[in-house]
Amino acid sequence: MLKGIGPVNARNLVAYCGGVDPIFKDRKLKNTLEKVPGIGPKLIASITDKKVLVAAEKELAYVHKHKLRMRFYLDADYPQRLKQAEDAPVLIFSKGEVETETEHMVAIVGTRSPTDHGKRLCVELVEALKESNATIVSGLAYGIDIVAHRTALKNDMPTIGCVAHGLDRLYPGEHANTAKEMLHMGGLMSELPSDSTFAPGNFPARNRIIAGLSDCTIVVESGPKGGSLITADIASSYDREVFAFPGRPTDPQSEGCNKLIQQNKAALVTSGKDVITLMEWLPKKGKAPKQAALFLELMPEEQVLVDIIVAKGKVDIDELCVQSKMAQGKAAGLLLNLEFNGVIRALPGKVYAVN
Repeated sequence: MLKGIGPVNARNLVAYCGGVDPIFKDRKLKNTLEKVPGIGPKLIASITDKKVLVAAEKELAYVHKHKLRMRFYLDADYPQRLKQAEDAPVLIFSKGEVETETEHMVAIVGTRSPTDHGKRLCVELVEALKESNATIVSGLAYGIDIVAHRTALKNDMPTIGCVAHGLDRLYPGEHANTAKEMLHMGGLMSELPSDSTFAPGNFPARNRIIAGLSDCTIVVESGPKGGSLITADIASSYDREVFAFPGRPTDPQSEGCNKLIQQNKAALVTSGKDVITLMEWLPKKGKAPKQAALFLELMPEEQVLVDIIVAKGKVDIDELCVQSKMAQGKAAGLLLNLEFNGVIRALPGKVYAVN
């Protein structure tokens, strides 16, 4: 609700003020706010304006009335994949049965005016991804987005639509029936509160949520410009895999995909099986367990980190620091040593797992 306070500034505020409550309750807050990077007199006036709490109370009432779910970035149920993005929303709203910690999350994006060939590729892609227990993430827009959502529903696959407006409305309205059906097999997500005005900037901002929620992003068909290419760029900046279906060199509908592949911004795929293979989601054959660390004597602090990773399966460095009560610099050094010794492996987004 604070005008001019984006995700990065919001995190700085919480860190400098020692939590959320002091931002709104500390009478001597102004002295603290003046020390926060990026917070000037204009933003301080916005933060200390009591009207913001009235607006927040109104939104909270709407959330309760319509049974929405809110996830704050410090909450345990905040999407872990999205949490790894430094510009992720501090608060995200959802409607329906939205589960974000499923085995595999796949973003499928593309042009709003696909060819019949592009639609067919999208259908075949989603159907092939079913065997990997994938949740399909997209933007509920015209074209490739809605084909991906509807194909997921047809195949009893969970699907999440990330929208560029509050959850009190739906755009485009023609997709209302699909959105309603999605509530029982996934649902809708947005960082925007109710009564939010439509703004062009909302759509690129929404695309970072699509990319951040997903293990990989697949561009099915795209012209030289468009939101799907923005999503691909964002996914790449998050160290997530990007894939694209190639098209004929003279086909303007595939110009964006071809360019992504040509510039090594996306790996070329021709089917869902290609994606499953490249993501190493193939069913694992029985193998003898690795024993790299069996005879390695760990230091006490290294053992603490390993024990946490074993208990969690996969864990990011922030949670490791909280659980182990270590400074991030120290933990990073120990983790690097464990990685060199083959005890653990580093995953995208500073996430760690045991070998």
